[in-house]
Amino acid sequence: MSSPLAGKDVLVTGGAGFIGSHLTEALVRAGARSVSVVDDLSTGSLENLSEVRDTIEFVQGDICDPTIAAHAAEQDVVFHLAVRNVRASIANPGENLRVNANGTLELLEAMRHGSRGRFIYVSSSEVYGIPPDGRYSESSLPGPTTVYGAGKLAGELIALAYHRTFGMDTMVIRPFNNFGPRSHFEGDSGEVIPKFILRALVGRPLLIHGDGTQSRDFMFVAETADWLVRLSTVDAMIGGVLNIGTGEDIAVIDLARMIIDITGSASEISHGIPRPGDVPRLCADIEKARELVDFELSTPFAEGLQRTIEYFRATDAERLLDQEVEQNWL
Repeated sequence: MSSPLAGKDVLVTGGAGFIGSHLTEALVRAGARSVSVVDDLSTGSLENLSEVRDTIEFVQGDICDPTIAAHAAEQDVVFHLAVRNVRASIANPGENLRVNANGTLELLEAMRHGSRGRFIYVSSSEVYGIPPDGRYSESSLPGPTTVYGAGKLAGELIALAYHRTFGMDTMVIRPFNNFGPRSHFEGDSGEVIPKFILRALVGRPLLIHGDGTQSRDFMFVAETADWLVRLSTVDAMIGGVLNIGTGEDIAVIDLARMIIDITGSASEISHGIPRPGDVPRLCADIEKARELVDFELSTPFAEGLQRTIEYFRATDAERLLDQEVEQNWL
């Protein structure tokens, strides 16, 4: 049976990044006719694409560049992941909004006058802010607490407006927190799980910003990539918004204890100042996904965490920690 992506030319913006590189690999496995990646390599890396580098086209550039938008205009399917992250939005809100909102507009406008291909906007749970019950469904009223979240929400609204106004095949998918091999530990891109793992492996204290009661819904990145591919082919998704996550959240302090236990580390837990705009809880309501596509995950959190730890065990943890920034939003 042929893949729904067979014969399709597909582009991934931000495809050299963490989620983007896993998605690129999944698209190659799915049998797309061609897979292109656009990335400015500000946080992504060609090393992330080493497994598929010979089978894809790579273009280095800024998504706000008209030549990059013109490349998108030639595609049958565009997965839009290029982004400036949440911590970068605190230090440089203008640049964050330029990429996250205006970059989306540039791509869609080029596609409207070109291929009019399918556009999958990969958003973020950060658009929600703080709903009253702490659990986020697609009908929850967005109220982002950071410029990053505001910019991602703007990108969502632009993508959906292009469907409603111009009839384009656009959809919005909101992944919750991802983790796994190749996850960012460095600079303002550093995420909590890889930072905790690296510190545990060398016996340094695991630093929590705040009291650690804040919780997140962690989904293994390979599952996210596979579901992005599958959802992109679902016609019922056009013009719609969908959460993907596990439906369960884990407190950061419990996560730290779990990593110390699995690694057998002698590390202690320390606490620092809370991150500005941090939300106390991010947990996905995934009932809509279950009803629409029978959404289920095959990698339990503990298994994904073990695989991520083994990935970082094979690295030079001390060297990687030289690239860590503790308060990485400054």
